[in-house]
Amino acid sequence: MSTAPEDGSPIGRRSLLAGMAGMAGMTGTLGTAAQAVADVRTDSPPRGHYPSNWPDPSPYGLADTRLDLWPRGDNSFVLPLERRPRDEEPGRVWMRDTYVNCFAVHGHPLYVATGTTRVPGLETADPWNDGIFVWTARSLYGPWRLADTTGIRPGAEKGKVWSPEFAGENRPGRTVVAPWQEYWYDDLFGKRGEVWAPELHYFRGRWYLVACMGAHSRKVGSFMLVSEGGVEGPYRLVEGNLDKPFGDPYDGGADFIEPGARHHIDGSLYTEGDDALLVLHNDFYAKFRDDMEDIVPTTNLPRFQQSPYSPEPYLEGAYVFKHGGRYYLVHAAWDRTSANPDGSTRYAYAPPGTGRTQYQYDAIVAVADHFEGPYSKRWTAGVGAGHNNFFTDRDGNLWGTFFRNPNFGYWADPSRVADAAVPGVVRLEWTGPKGNRLYVRRAN
Repeated sequence: MSTAPEDGSPIGRRSLLAGMAGMAGMTGTLGTAAQAVADVRTDSPPRGHYPSNWPDPSPYGLADTRLDLWPRGDNSFVLPLERRPRDEEPGRVWMRDTYVNCFAVHGHPLYVATGTTRVPGLETADPWNDGIFVWTARSLYGPWRLADTTGIRPGAEKGKVWSPEFAGENRPGRTVVAPWQEYWYDDLFGKRGEVWAPELHYFRGRWYLVACMGAHSRKVGSFMLVSEGGVEGPYRLVEGNLDKPFGDPYDGGADFIEPGARHHIDGSLYTEGDDALLVLHNDFYAKFRDDMEDIVPTTNLPRFQQSPYSPEPYLEGAYVFKHGGRYYLVHAAWDRTSANPDGSTRYAYAPPGTGRTQYQYDAIVAVADHFEGPYSKRWTAGVGAGHNNFFTDRDGNLWGTFFRNPNFGYWADPSRVADAAVPGVVRLEWTGPKGNRLYVRRAN
């Protein structure tokens, strides 16, 4: 069993990406959760024996769609998260942007899970949702229980650690919900304000939640909460987010976002030793102050040195994971299909365009010797596994998360959408200190 120091480091150092079985549907039928777990628990190759890197599709920017890179019944499963009352009718937790991690807390491993969820009656997690839920377990295979928040809010739904509806808890010197995070209303959407892509981290003996107010909020962008107790909270907003999200506003996004409201989204926390950094989309990152109440002020946020596609599509869910002494920068990118001149199908990480159709929301990865880069060319690490994180379990095994995007593409098909938006985990494989790649564990 690998261990981590009591400063709250993830087991195996920093991480980046089953009531039902995992995706055995790739081979025809869904198996039982027990069988999925049994399959996924298969030992890794002996130490010193590493799988090989696959040749990259050419030219750079084409997607690798081979079925070996899909989460399947033999390498993945859906976490058996404790259901809330809203989950009883569908029979499972509906979740996007699944996040799972393992931390050493008081000498014992603690697994945490969270993600973007929706309210009963809405098909998606917007134009509003009701906050952030957290689950914990002592084993990746469960039992997974909702964080016990009943001692903090006896009348509220168990497991809900933060929500715009908690604005009434604000006190002088202690802000739980900033004005820009509160629900608001207009004639176009009615009730507005959703929180996206939460991540839970244990650092220096304290719990931190990094999340993003979504496109329908007063201000759009990343923020951080800190717990004044345990993993269940109570959480408050850090000082740097009292007036706005992290970073500066920039143009772009949906036309219903008010001018000046959009900031950099999908914030992620990377920790190493005593240092903590904020990872944002659009290539940006920033260092946190020692007190963790704000990022270090700078005229311009530094940027990762990447190897972009040409043209570069819109990327989301940036995440950094360190393994084998190297840094892995993970993004979510849409693989869009189009027609080759010979009539065959082209799969590529390309911007929207005429004749291009969203197919899979993939996890693409690049590797570097230093946090800031320069990063290698990217490769497809997981088909349909975009907007995820990677982590190491208590035994040193590598995992990623996935959720199967229900909005567009393959998993939005009516025949498959019931198996989309899930809290899934998939085994990863490392190609060793020479190959330096992480993939979804391949069948061959």
